[in-house]
Amino acid sequence: MDSLLIYGSYGYTGRLIAREAVARGGSPVVAGRDGRAVAAQADDLGVEGQTFDLESADLDASIAPFDAVLNCAGPFAETVGPLVEACLETQTDYLDITGEFSVFERLRQRGPAAREAEITLLPGVGFDVVPSDCLAAFLADQLPDADRLALGIKGGGSLSRGTARTLVDQLGSGGVVRRNGRLIQVPTAFRTREVDFGDGPEHAVTIPWGDVVTAPHSTGIESVEVYAAAPSWASRALSAADSLAWLFERRPVEGVLKRLIDARLDGPNERELATGSAVVWGEVIDEATGRRARARLRTPNPYALTAESAVTAAQRVLRDVGRIPNGFQTPASAFGSEFVLELSGTERELVDAPAESGEMNRPVAESDD
Repeated sequence: MDSLLIYGSYGYTGRLIAREAVARGGSPVVAGRDGRAVAAQADDLGVEGQTFDLESADLDASIAPFDAVLNCAGPFAETVGPLVEACLETQTDYLDITGEFSVFERLRQRGPAAREAEITLLPGVGFDVVPSDCLAAFLADQLPDADRLALGIKGGGSLSRGTARTLVDQLGSGGVVRRNGRLIQVPTAFRTREVDFGDGPEHAVTIPWGDVVTAPHSTGIESVEVYAAAPSWASRALSAADSLAWLFERRPVEGVLKRLIDARLDGPNERELATGSAVVWGEVIDEATGRRARARLRTPNPYALTAESAVTAAQRVLRDVGRIPNGFQTPASAFGSEFVLELSGTERELVDAPAESGEMNRPVAESDD
């Protein structure tokens, strides 16, 4: 991994990723715009550090020596543009750990340019969206005629500072689902359903997860919704956030929230990383026949999984030159649905296999709140 640049390497998740890369014997170059943070990290890890801003006129020259860039600097809506343009110009493969659906969509639209430049654009190589993308692809293989996909996420534990700041940026902006090939803006938590994450049915609400963009690319299914486990009262609280959008858009309020985040949050501690877990649930349905398939995937702490999956993905991109397709890719389209099972502590369970022809699976109740 000597030809890998990790940008934004000194944030919480970037530190985990850089440490994992070095632990595997690699010597990535760590980089960012904070020279003191870069220097301290480079010295600690025994690797080279570089300092540059994404608005630099010399950005292309900073990227050109590398075969791949792994972007860990959020909010990705702000960093993806200049980094991807530099990668296209220098024919450098691009990876990131975004979970922002709008970023996935921007990169999907840059797919043709990436194919022309003969590079791979591979966003979402962390918890967003490796487990859900691989589970979606697995379910599509079980029921190739499926035309609806629902995914559910259940996880707990502390947030990193970067994740929390991204959530503040998205407050009051509503949600999104995919219907018949179109991204549809919807109110926050507009739909609820019961999802069995392994301990019986639990209340879940729709969230704007990146799979509304990535899953169609991985599966060909063009109607996608993503849910998150949440107590029933949370539906009302999340819906209320839409009515306060005007407040969250005011810079003084946003600034106060972000200063609180910077002062109080870093990320999960070592114990949480070692013991935390998450569950991803998925269901595909063939509406014409009523047949469906369901599965669950258990993972370690999302940040621990992100460190391992991001480094593994970068290694694959650097090693398997010519074998991974150029253009816009997802974890499953690049590496296959089994990729997630190569990561430590992941277990997949097929809960409902497709019914035999002529039989019908029982429908699942949903509601629009």
